[in-house]
Amino acid sequence: MTKKSQRRASSAAMRNVICGDAGAYLRSHDTPTDASFVTSLPDVSELRGQTLDAWRAWFIDTVALVAAKSAANGVAIFFQTDVFRNGQWIDKSYLCHQGAERAGARLLWHKIVCRVPAGSVADGRPGYAHMLCFARELPMTSGFTPDVIPDLGSMDWSKAMGRNACVAACEWIRDHTETRTIIDPFCGTGTVLAVANELGLEALGIEIDEARAERARRKK
Repeated sequence: MTKKSQRRASSAAMRNVICGDAGAYLRSHDTPTDASFVTSLPDVSELRGQTLDAWRAWFIDTVALVAAKSAANGVAIFFQTDVFRNGQWIDKSYLCHQGAERAGARLLWHKIVCRVPAGSVADGRPGYAHMLCFARELPMTSGFTPDVIPDLGSMDWSKAMGRNACVAACEWIRDHTETRTIIDPFCGTGTVLAVANELGLEALGIEIDEARAERARRKK
């Protein structure tokens, strides 16, 4: 059964964390009309039993779903790190573009987030992550911000979205859109949700793992 919890942050912004499958929830529920998305989709290592081809298809489908569910005046922001599988790099920004295009969304901006200091060599993963912002209707007439975020910020688990990246994404939404609800359908331990609340934005998170969902409810 779906489990829900709500908390009120000091900013009086509401947080709602749902323990369940993100795709199933988004397909069966209407999202708020003032909602933008900030999220990081899991890679193939996190979806047990899926082949690389099946995961790639799932990833593109899910990006399309998220982009389609964002408000007409909102955006969908994806934070993704490439992975190396079967002797090749899987460029997740390319997969994001395919999904967004399917939903009729276009790219507003593409930032690079440094995972290690520039000029360093990362072991086994790229030293950077992509952060891409797509919109279906919102025009790109303002809101230009730095293309490189030099430090992704603190992470409380290995798959988390760095705090500085969360701040950059949520601040952009606050300052350059009229949307006031942030949805993270793969919220993990809730960094996006906590940052959104700190900035006075409502937050909705979905997380399939109950332990992480509970941490997301309590995250400050």
